Amino acid sequence: MSAGGTLVVGSGFVGMGIARRLAAAGEPVTVTSRHRPEHLPDLPGFRWHALDATDSAACGRLVARLDPRRIVLVHGPSDVTWCEEHPDLAVAAHTAAAAHFAALAGDARLLMISTDNVFDGSRPDNPEDAPVSPANAYGRAKLQAERTVLDAAADAVVLRVSLVYGHEPADAGKWLNFFAACAHRLRRGEQVRVPRDQWTTPVLVDDVAEVTAALLGAGAPLPPVLHLGGPDRVSRAAWASVVAETLGAPAHLVVPVPRAATRYASRPENACLTGSRLARLPATGVIAVRGVREGARYLAPAFTTAR
Repeated sequence: MSAGGTLVVGSGFVGMGIARRLAAAGEPVTVTSRHRPEHLPDLPGFRWHALDATDSAACGRLVARLDPRRIVLVHGPSDVTWCEEHPDLAVAAHTAAAAHFAALAGDARLLMISTDNVFDGSRPDNPEDAPVSPANAYGRAKLQAERTVLDAAADAVVLRVSLVYGHEPADAGKWLNFFAACAHRLRRGEQVRVPRDQWTTPVLVDDVAEVTAALLGAGAPLPPVLHLGGPDRVSRAAWASVVAETLGAPAHLVVPVPRAATRYASRPENACLTGSRLARLPATGVIAVRGVREGARYLAPAFTTAR
C-alpha cells in the first residue's frame, strides 16, 4: 500500500467491515462519516475523520491532504424504508458524494459498493449483464450514483453486493442487519416474524471485506460492474430457521409471514445477485464466499457468548 492508503467514505456496517479488514492487514485506512461512530477499532493505521460527503469543498480538502491511492464509497443513507419515505433526499445524498469523489479520484482506484436493489426483483437471479430496473427509492439513488461514478472516473469499479450480514451487538443503537437482529431475539426466546416470500443471496460481511480488499489491490484493469452474492438463494424465513437451528433456539420462534406485513414491504421479491466475473479474476477467483449455514456456524460463537 502506498503512503496515501485507502479512504473509506461511510462508517456503517459494511464500511467499517472493509476498513477493519484493510487495517488488520497493516494498511493505512481513513474512515469518514458525518458523526463519530460509537465503536472504533483499535488498530494501527486506522483513523476516523468527520466529513459531510455532500460538501464538495470539504471532500476536496480531505483528498488533497490524504492523497489516497484507493477510495471506497460505502456512503448512505442505506435504510431502504427511510429512502422510500424521503426519495429526493436519498438521491441527492448518494449522487452528491459520488460526484465529488469521482471528480477527485484522479489516479486513485475508486470502488463503489452498490446494491441488488437496482433490480426490480422480477427474476430469481441477476447477473452483471441483466437490465437494471430499480425496485425502490434506495435502488434508484444507488443506480444514479453508479452512473455518476462510472461516467466520471476512469478507473472506477461498482461492486453490487447482496444482503450483507454479520455480528453486531444488541446495543449497537441502530437497526441491526437481518442475521444479527434474528440471532439476538432468538437468544432471548422471542419470536421473529420474517417474510416467507422474499428471497436473497446473503453474503457475510467478512467475505465482502475480503473481496473488496482483493479488488483494491488488483493490478490489472477491472470490469466496471461486478456482482457479489452468496451461493445460497433463500427466503428470509428459511434463513431465520437456519439461524435458529445453529443457535439451538426453538424452531417455532421463527414465524413466516407475508412480506407486505413487515418492514421489508418495499424490498424486491428477489433481492438476489449472481455473477461470473469475480470468479474469473485472478485477484478474487480463489476467494470462497460462504453459504448461510457455514456463515451461521462461523458467527454462532459471537452470539452465544454475548450477554
